[in-house]
Amino acid sequence: MEGLCICARFLEDGDMFTVDWLIAELRGLVSVSGEPIQRLGAYAVEGLVARLASSGSAIYNALRCKEPVLPASMELLSYMHVLYEICPYFKFGYMSANGAIAEAIKEENRIHIIDFQISQGTQWITLIKALADRPGGPPHIRITGIDGGGGLEIVGGRLKMLAQQFKVPFEFRAVGIPASEIQVENLKIQPGEAIAVNFALVLHHMPDESVGTQNHRDRLLRMVKGLYPKVVTLVEQESNTNTAPFFARFVETLNYYSAIFESIDVALPREHRERINVEQHCLAREVVNIIACEGVERVERHELLGKWRSRFAMAGFKPYPLSSYVNGAIKALLGKYSSKYTLEEKDGALYLGWMDRHLVSSCAWR
Repeated sequence: MEGLCICARFLEDGDMFTVDWLIAELRGLVSVSGEPIQRLGAYAVEGLVARLASSGSAIYNALRCKEPVLPASMELLSYMHVLYEICPYFKFGYMSANGAIAEAIKEENRIHIIDFQISQGTQWITLIKALADRPGGPPHIRITGIDGGGGLEIVGGRLKMLAQQFKVPFEFRAVGIPASEIQVENLKIQPGEAIAVNFALVLHHMPDESVGTQNHRDRLLRMVKGLYPKVVTLVEQESNTNTAPFFARFVETLNYYSAIFESIDVALPREHRERINVEQHCLAREVVNIIACEGVERVERHELLGKWRSRFAMAGFKPYPLSSYVNGAIKALLGKYSSKYTLEEKDGALYLGWMDRHLVSSCAWR
């Protein structure tokens, strides 16, 4: 870890002779199948090399974690699925958000869920099943799935089949454009429907005022507030890499991702091929992007919950309490994983952590 930080410091200072020498030394110390810090170190070194070569954006685009469910990419889909199964990060976010949504719409008969990054649609499987059992019958559910990456029709088809199976009146609408480009007219709001908006691990991809003239983070929040939603859910990585200068960002990235790599180490053997694929496609792409890229090319721009709170408050939102029932369900979920995972409730938000490091935060607003 220290050698990596020394190399990053020399890179920031422009001492390329020392950087080249250190990178050659570091390559002999890191390994994609070693200790967690050696594995993270391998990708951090690639990030430093990519920064020197200005190739970070190309690497980020070549590695894929959240591919749509298409026959040609079944292998790629499995990386995301393996990560979903071996670590509770996604399940934690989905469960806490779904609990807030279920609570907010419990009296409603027509529900419109707007998901700004629907990915594989996995989050909505449990909610559809839960609403199917609602006393008095299930409500009519409409999901608007946003994803600029394609494959939305397949995701929608799977959810429709599930809704039919559980006899839930259901509509799916695909919006195949990046979340940052969404305007109100793309959402086709209908009178009489209760709106729930889901921001699950997506807002940190939106460029803000530090990147260009358009601050899409705050624009989207103001736009969503204008829809008068019953609830807005936010799940984000608890890390600070948005506006941090290079060296501080490098150190933060090592600290944050070392906890993630340690948690994976507990779940899968080191020589496990799937583990290497998961780390390369789902985590290394983020690490390289944070370390190697600047400006619009840097897509991974995490902010701490304190900063998100101020953004939501500025847009006119007030906190919406998460239900205590959900806390119990998440504690039961974590019981199936390592005892090193922690769950903390603080100021109306939930934090999932690994030992003493918060990794993912979840909260709701209205």
